[in-house]
Amino acid sequence: HNMQALNVTLEEAASWIQPYSRVFLSGNAATPIPFLEALETRTDRLKGVEFCGLLQMGTALKPEAGAPFHYRSFFLGPHDRMGLANGVVDYVPIFLSEIPRVLRSGHLPLDWAVVMVSPPDAHGYMSLGTEVIASKAAVENAARTIALVNPHMPRVHGDCFIHTSQVFAQVEVDCPLQTLDEIPFTEVEAQLGAHIAQLIEDGDTLQLGIGNIPNAVLHALKGKKDLGLHTEMVSTGILRAVQEGIITGARKTLHPEKIIGTLMLGTQELYDFAHDNPLLEMHPSDYVNNPMVIAQNRHMVAINTALEVDLTGQVCADSIGTRMYSGFGGQLDFMRGASMSEGGKPIIAVTSTANVKSTPCSRITPLLKPGSGVVTTRGDVRYVVTEYGIADLYGRTLSERAEALIGIAHPAFREELHQGAWNRGLFPRAINLGLQTQH
Repeated sequence: HNMQALNVTLEEAASWIQPYSRVFLSGNAATPIPFLEALETRTDRLKGVEFCGLLQMGTALKPEAGAPFHYRSFFLGPHDRMGLANGVVDYVPIFLSEIPRVLRSGHLPLDWAVVMVSPPDAHGYMSLGTEVIASKAAVENAARTIALVNPHMPRVHGDCFIHTSQVFAQVEVDCPLQTLDEIPFTEVEAQLGAHIAQLIEDGDTLQLGIGNIPNAVLHALKGKKDLGLHTEMVSTGILRAVQEGIITGARKTLHPEKIIGTLMLGTQELYDFAHDNPLLEMHPSDYVNNPMVIAQNRHMVAINTALEVDLTGQVCADSIGTRMYSGFGGQLDFMRGASMSEGGKPIIAVTSTANVKSTPCSRITPLLKPGSGVVTTRGDVRYVVTEYGIADLYGRTLSERAEALIGIAHPAFREELHQGAWNRGLFPRAINLGLQTQH
């Protein structure tokens, strides 16, 4: 690496991407959108180029049918979904904790890493800011790195710095980061949050996913004390819980008093809070999401959502039948870490129904749809929670699980689920015991 990075324009940096090269892109609020926009004017030069990364945001360089380039995605975002059907996007099934290792192992040699960073400090260090997942591994292993230096990128603390000497070229950009507004949660989600809050004790350390259910959970935690946070995604809801004094990290056994995460997505207020704030640390996903690291937090509570849960406890979270929707992400990393933690609790939280083409259908089903991906296996599942209550599946037989899950399904579907359970051979003990049944 040259000690002095070149300072170049976006156009010049974009002109270096050659056909058939592999280019890593940082994601989320750190998606290098200005660079992608500069590439859009020269798509003829992108024949066979492979972009790899996860959770791309914005609309630049869309994966439209017939595009000369393609995306290798480690986790599908809205940007990627359109490209799945037309073959421009392909998904890598992988735990979030393993992505840095795949890049370091040489399995996916990178010609370029393109990352958005904060301006260098007096020592030449630039923070990866809002998205750290695999960017550090990419920069350390790519042949060359282009850093988009953006004054809007917060200088976040943690293991998330790259040095100017590691960078081939710097491009000055000035663009506000992509934000995610909080979506108000529904009455049903509020009930679900209240049930989950019953499982959370003062001093617990939490992992919360993204979206309405985690926000509903945070809302239900008012009055709890000294909660900690070791999580994949730091959201605006978490900022509120810090301001209200619910999250202090005072009783955490790993990184006491610190919020630990690997990505951040929310409002501008969240990014302002994160800037130069030692309370918050961002680390690569092979640390944050490593189950052995997660388990070092005593009373680790992992709260994750799903698309569908079958009556034996298999959790589908990444696809709708064969149609990929998101990815493994860190669900199983955290479910396993919480299981290994002393006093830990792995929780799957779902609303009892989903609206499919405006018709409600049960998320608890006798069988998963054909082709559905099992993300959390029935050996890993413990608590499943809906707005109707909590099913604890730990140590339960298949028939006992079916009964517990039917008990928290939407009442309109319980009869159907009972029938489905019998059809798949659950509840046979009732027959052996000579019990009268209506089936």
